[in-house]
Amino acid sequence: MQNNFLEISEIIFLTLKVSGTALLISVVFGISLGFFVALRTFPGKKILVTAINTGMGLPPVVVGLLVMIFLWRSGPLGFFEWIYTPIAMVIAQTILATPIIAGLTLATIQSVPQKMIWQARALGARGWDLVWLLVRETKLSLLAAVMAGFGGIISEVGAVMMVGGNIKGETRVMTTAIVLEAQKGNINFAIILGVFLLALSFSVNLGLTLIQQKVRKS
Repeated sequence: MQNNFLEISEIIFLTLKVSGTALLISVVFGISLGFFVALRTFPGKKILVTAINTGMGLPPVVVGLLVMIFLWRSGPLGFFEWIYTPIAMVIAQTILATPIIAGLTLATIQSVPQKMIWQARALGARGWDLVWLLVRETKLSLLAAVMAGFGGIISEVGAVMMVGGNIKGETRVMTTAIVLEAQKGNINFAIILGVFLLALSFSVNLGLTLIQQKVRKS
């Protein structure tokens, strides 16, 4: 029992570490990309928007395969020796979450009345001033984008298993552990891990929801 508790604690900690890091990176890049595409006009914009929308539905196993090819010892980035490490898992989850956050951010900013943006620019709002104004106007939707990004990575199995290898004590996170234990016939342990995963997901989304409600009242 004690060994199971220690193993679950280790798995939960690694899950939080990997998914938390991936989410933080995805939020920075995803929201920045969404704002850039929404507010700028440049050649190839439609192609980039299409690529972002396509990325929102990227198959995890394909992402895992591509990351694996690049990080494999004979691959372009093989000299980093990141394959089957938490770093590879963070990269895979970041690739999955960034388009989701970017696409929802883009849709959010595009839903802002163009008249309001023109008025802000007429009053001298430029660059970061305009961005900050739009963040304040769309903060609830941006938080929803973050929640969607988190949901996309906390439940992911295929990509992290391919690039992480599901190594005990090294790259085993909650989703991959559940799959492994179910395949081994340890259904009770798999159920326990599933309950912890649901509780973790609920806790994080509850926190973000409370932030949303607080922001709505302010």
